[in-house]
Amino acid sequence: MARYFKEQEIEEFKECFYLYARTGQIKSLDELTLIMRSLGLSPTISELATYLKQKGGKMIFSDFVEVMLIHSRAEDLPREVVNAFKAADPHGRGTVPAKQLRNMLQNWGECLSSKEVDRIFREANVQNNSMVKYEEFVKIACAPVPDYY
Repeated sequence: MARYFKEQEIEEFKECFYLYARTGQIKSLDELTLIMRSLGLSPTISELATYLKQKGGKMIFSDFVEVMLIHSRAEDLPREVVNAFKAADPHGRGTVPAKQLRNMLQNWGECLSSKEVDRIFREANVQNNSMVKYEEFVKIACAPVPDYY
C-alpha cells in the first residue's frame, strides 16, 4: 500500500486509526464512520457497512489502509463538483457569477452560513460582483485545511 499513498498520508491514517480504534481494531460501523470522515472522506453508511462486512466485522490497520485505497479511488469530490458546474454551464465558459455561487453555497446541500461563505470567498479571492472560474474555485475550496500545530 505504501506505493499508493505518501508516507505522510499513511502516518495521518495511522494517527487517526489508533486515536479512535483504541483496541487496535475497528469493531463497529460508528468507529469506521468517525475515522474515515475525520480523514476528510464522505462514504455512505452503505459503503461503510460493506467495507466492514468484507473484513469480517473487524479491521486492523492494514485492512483499513486497503479500504482507504478502495474508497479514495471511488471518491473524487473535486472532479464531481467541477462536473456539476459544467453541467450547469451550457455555453462552456467555465465561470459562474459570484452571487449565484454564494446562493448555491448558502441554500444547497449543507447550507453554509454567510460567514462561512465570506471566509471561502476571501480565501479564494472572490469579489461579490465578479465572475468565478469554477475549476479554480473548486481547487481552493476542496483543498485540505492547513495543519498549524
